[in-house]
Parts: sequence; structure tokens; C-alpha cells
Amino acid sequence: MSTTTSENTYPAPRNPLAGLDLAPFTFNRRHWVDLTPDSVYHLISDVSLIGTWSPSASAVSYEPGEGPWVGARFSGRNRRDGSEWVTHSEVVQADPGSAFAFVVGGAEQGIVRWAWHLDEQGAGTIVQQTWRLLRTDPVLGDTPEDLLALRDHMANSAEATLLSLAEWIAGRPTQ
Repeated sequence: MSTTTSENTYPAPRNPLAGLDLAPFTFNRRHWVDLTPDSVYHLISDVSLIGTWSPSASAVSYEPGEGPWVGARFSGRNRRDGSEWVTHSEVVQADPGSAFAFVVGGAEQGIVRWAWHLDEQGAGTIVQQTWRLLRTDPVLGDTPEDLLALRDHMANSAEATLLSLAEWIAGRPTQ
């Protein structure tokens, strides 16, 4: 008597980025702006304003009833190299006047953490923006080179955002 089985003996596909050291996939950019940390915090925690300064994000908004507090969720459109997509994020830090952070993909399964830190300096604020890859995901790329290119693109975008924020603040009438 013979038996037949239909077991699949093929190994699962290997993740080409499994075990990759994520330490190189981060950056910090900073810029001084002519506004107090509390006032800057109110601007950056109003995620709907990010499209005003960012060259790669637009149409950002909190979910109905949400706001700038830990656990709040928001979505936005992003663009890079002629492509556009929607991301969903969750606020993971909301310290008025000092720090605001969110994780793209949500706190539990997120792939990237964005953080803003505010330090008073003179009459204004040093605004620092940090980006950190939390885990690899095929949507971000399949090779370390893809991830480095993404990091570099986002670093350039953060620099442009901070410069635009400073210029926007400088061009606003004083209250």
C-alpha cells in the first residue's frame, strides 16, 4: 500500500535584509528658528501644517476626533521619485514645548520613527528632526543600498523642511 502526501518541501523565501544592523539607517537634522519652543511645538504637532514645509508630504491630517496626544493617529500622502502613497502613523510622544514623535505604521508594528526635539536658544529654538528605521520592510526596499538611498532622501527632505519652517516663521507677522 502506498501513500501520497502533498507537503510542500520548498523552504520559505529568505528575507534578504534579515539580521541587518539598522544603526546606519538614522539621521538628525537641526535648524534654529525665531520662535519659542512652545510656539514651535504647536506648529509641528498640528500635522496638517507639515505639507506647508515638507517637499515630500502633503494632505496630512489627524483621524476624526484625534489630536496631538500619545496614541492619536493620522494619515498623509508622501511622494518620492514620481511615486505617491498614503501612510498611517501614530503619535508616540507629545511633550508640549519640548518633543513630538510619531511612528509610521503605528507604535506596535511601525517601520520608521520621526521625532522633533525643541531646545530654547536665545530668543528662538533649535528644532531637531530625527528619523530612525525601526525594522526592514519590502515596501522600503530590498537591499541595504535601497535603505541608504531612502535614508538620504529623507535626510534631504528633513533639511528642506526645517529650512522652509524657519523661512515660514521668519515671514509671519509678529503677534
